[in-house]
Amino acid sequence: MSARASARKSSRAVTGPEAIGSSMRARVGDEIVVRGTSAGVVARDGEIVGLHRPDGSPPYDVRWLDNGRVTLYFPGSDAYIRHLVTGGDDVPAR
Repeated sequence: MSARASARKSSRAVTGPEAIGSSMRARVGDEIVVRGTSAGVVARDGEIVGLHRPDGSPPYDVRWLDNGRVTLYFPGSDAYIRHLVTGGDDVPAR
């Protein structure tokens, strides 16, 4: 990776989509985005408010932005994580 690309990556507030499946990792405060997989299916997003595994792998407790409910969510292939932290200071970006 070039120095320019590395600097750009470390200064960005949002990264993703991340790999799906067993390599999916999240932190409390990250955003999960679920894309609609067919016509007429609305995409959904929410904030990860709880983890069930110390390594950040699924499932997650998610507060959905469309209705405020918190549910236990097992992501499928239509979901990805957006890490909402800045550079190296781990402060959520909003």
